[in-house]
Amino acid sequence: MGEFVRLEVDEDSRVGTIRLDRPPVNALNSQVQDELREAAGQASADERVGAVVIWGGEKVFAAGADIKEMAGRSFAEVSARTDELQGAFTALARIPKVVIAAVNGYALGGGCELALTADFRFAGEGAQFGQPEILLGIIPGAGGTQRLPRLVGPARAKAMIYSGRFWSAADSHAVGLVDEVHPDDRVYAKAVEAAARYAKGPGVALRAAKQVIDGGLDVGIDAGLLLERHAFQALFATEDAQEGMASFAAKGPGKAAFKSR
Repeated sequence: MGEFVRLEVDEDSRVGTIRLDRPPVNALNSQVQDELREAAGQASADERVGAVVIWGGEKVFAAGADIKEMAGRSFAEVSARTDELQGAFTALARIPKVVIAAVNGYALGGGCELALTADFRFAGEGAQFGQPEILLGIIPGAGGTQRLPRLVGPARAKAMIYSGRFWSAADSHAVGLVDEVHPDDRVYAKAVEAAARYAKGPGVALRAAKQVIDGGLDVGIDAGLLLERHAFQALFATEDAQEGMASFAAKGPGKAAFKSR
């Protein structure tokens, strides 16, 4: 368990919460980045965890990088650290389980990029998203120029990155950056509720689906179809597939008791 990031596991729901807790605004300094990478590894490996929620608390998700830490850094210093920053976020994006970001308050700069590592983003009505790095004379450096256009399209991503302006939860929902909007005091509970449903599902198949979808976005259609074909075939060797089909034949859809193996 880190000083600013911890994995909290509810064994009944099988939901693990990666909780950021660095007051006042969860600024993503080097230590937080390292602890996020560690938490991603723990959530990936912990068999008690069937799905994950990333949450920054009731007031703010993450208001970006620690500008005081970045200011004055040389090119050499930034070059040495950028791989580690992207690596932490890549570790989160590759958690082999369904991940939901529960966003209250600001998700700006690195905070927005952190939310982009999740499969889904649930936002409170008062949440605000943005990539304001351009206002500092730089660009997003933790995946924003790559994950954002894949999610909302290049033109909308450019509008957000070029302007540096903040986007409301409603506007973010309208362009597909946010999947669900809830009252601020309910967004975390709604994310946990949704994650719990995935946690009870066929974990092996969900992991395969995530890997194939995400992997296919980075290759051509033929290579993507090959990924899909291999994963589809391999799943017939799992207990979950046998249970799912036998249960469907005997009881109809939605009644299988999956064991994620």
